[in-house]
Amino acid sequence: MVHTIKDMDEFKTFLKAAGCKLAVVEFSAKWCGACKRICPLFHAMSLQYQNVMFAKVDVDESRELAQTYHIKAILTFQMFKQAQKVTLFSRLKRAICCCRSGFVGKPIFEFCGADAEKLEAKIQELM
Repeated sequence: MVHTIKDMDEFKTFLKAAGCKLAVVEFSAKWCGACKRICPLFHAMSLQYQNVMFAKVDVDESRELAQTYHIKAILTFQMFKQAQKVTLFSRLKRAICCCRSGFVGKPIFEFCGADAEKLEAKIQELM
């Protein structure tokens, strides 16, 4: 099931409900061709991956969320766990402190475009 999120309160409620599960959020728009193409695939993934939470945010209807989450292009997917964006640093910080070594990890919590294979691979990696 794909949840439709319209404002910050709904977004916070969604992330809280996800808890430790991976939450995948699609930032899209009704007029976007790529968004229309991936919509049925995103829905199918939400049925396939029962232990992952899925949501979509229409950037035209929820400008505050798009601004808060720094959406620069649509279609954009962001991944969250425990209400935080999943980043390389957050995944590695239990094993090694990258800040002290000067290593700056490339974010892996976000990507743009309607690449269903890439989205599914990222979901499988982060589950």
